[in-house]
Amino acid sequence: MIRRYTKKARKLRKSMTNAERKLWHHLRNRQLANLKFRRQYQVGPYFLDFYCPEKKIVVEVDGGQHYSPKGKYNDRIRENFLQKKGLKVLRYSNRDVLLNIEGVLENIINEANNN
Repeated sequence: MIRRYTKKARKLRKSMTNAERKLWHHLRNRQLANLKFRRQYQVGPYFLDFYCPEKKIVVEVDGGQHYSPKGKYNDRIRENFLQKKGLKVLRYSNRDVLLNIEGVLENIINEANNN
């Protein structure tokens, strides 16, 4: 990884949202179904919130900006790029993670079992 991208990934890891922090608490150290997740992992020009290389699953935690017309458009472009790389993208809102973490975790496990 190019040095500037390493710096950007470090910065993103340090500035995680409350929802990302909460989800990471459950994903780190193979706590969820013994799956290895990485955070702020780079694929092409994109940094993924969480990535499970073994199952090729991307987990994105979305704030309000993702629900604007421009945000939705950018997310579609990003998802198309990632799908062409063979990755499955799972999206959850900050609200889902903060208020229904068990449901989010169950959904991630189900998707991992289907891959």
